[in-house]
Amino acid sequence: MIVPGYRDHPTEPWDRVAPVDAEEAEDFLRQCYLENARLGPVEPRLAIVRAQIAATGSYVHTTEELSYGAKMAWRNASRCIGRLYWRSLRVLDRRRARTSDEIFSLLVHHLQAAGSTTIRPVISIFPAAQPGQPYARVWNEQLIRYAGYRGEDGRTVGDPRQITFTDAMRGFGWRGKGSDFDVLPLAIETPAEGVRLYELPERAIGEVPIAHPEYGWFAELGLRWHAVPAISNMRLTIGGVHYPLAPFNGWYMGTEIGARNFADADRYNMLPVVAERMGLDTSRESTLWRDRALVELNRAVLWSFERAGVKMSDHHTESQRFMAHLRNEEKAGRPVPADWTWIVPPMSGGLTPVFHRYYDELDLRPAFYLDEEAIRVARDGTRCPHPH
Repeated sequence: MIVPGYRDHPTEPWDRVAPVDAEEAEDFLRQCYLENARLGPVEPRLAIVRAQIAATGSYVHTTEELSYGAKMAWRNASRCIGRLYWRSLRVLDRRRARTSDEIFSLLVHHLQAAGSTTIRPVISIFPAAQPGQPYARVWNEQLIRYAGYRGEDGRTVGDPRQITFTDAMRGFGWRGKGSDFDVLPLAIETPAEGVRLYELPERAIGEVPIAHPEYGWFAELGLRWHAVPAISNMRLTIGGVHYPLAPFNGWYMGTEIGARNFADADRYNMLPVVAERMGLDTSRESTLWRDRALVELNRAVLWSFERAGVKMSDHHTESQRFMAHLRNEEKAGRPVPADWTWIVPPMSGGLTPVFHRYYDELDLRPAFYLDEEAIRVARDGTRCPHPH
């Protein structure tokens, strides 16, 4: 469903990309064909790619190259703790899509393909950016995010992180219900159509109501969260070719919701509420009321997802899986880039094995990148100004 719309001029000239780096293309292809002997010798393929780059400034990946390149990008994602299953990524080739209607339909299919209970990792890869040409993109940072509203009294409803973006969507004509969990529309931009807004259908949004195994009052808080975390504003780079629209998802680790989305003071800020309902002494930090409330909030999230039959992992299990991933990659003779500040869970980090070692932060490609422009558009819901 398209919400009351906004038709803008075509994408501005700042949405331009440089020609493909032939050396980066060759590095990727050699690695891809080395790790996939069934693809045959790489030299004939290199000759074709070199000719394509010389003629057009870019080249076209085969289906096999696209699929394996996306898996390699996940394998190289230094901030992701869940890379043990990188080979299981389901890659959907959407490079023929052009219109916003087509893109939206395929994004809905992506969420359905990811599942509502047995969540599986999926990536949808839309057309590559071509040298000297504008490209399609989604403004939202995730396919599913909750709106944020600030009332005249200064009180916040919903997700404070999304207030500015929500205001921008309302400026385009969208109207939410004004509740704590209004799903934002997707802002899809194409060169020919500008920006158009789309409401996700209910069938694409699986949500889990949050309750607690012991505290009956927890359900009265009215908390819930969506089942599929699908990042939608990161650029996928494979062999020098850039895919600015390549949304991907895994499944949630409980602390992402319980220790961040619900707990952060600049998000839903539920720790004081939970502590009060638990009757904790919040008069001083030394009572560790935050820690006690945090544990119960995370228990509630894990228990609720388990009760609903929706796949989720806890931070202890996921940390052990990451250590298994490290061992697998070491046996394969491959380095594992990792950002310690993201790999260590935001709760009980010292109790997990990933805490007690150092990691190398390497820029290995293929890879996902979050560009400054994408950050700003997802935060503010506005274009970057044309450079002078």
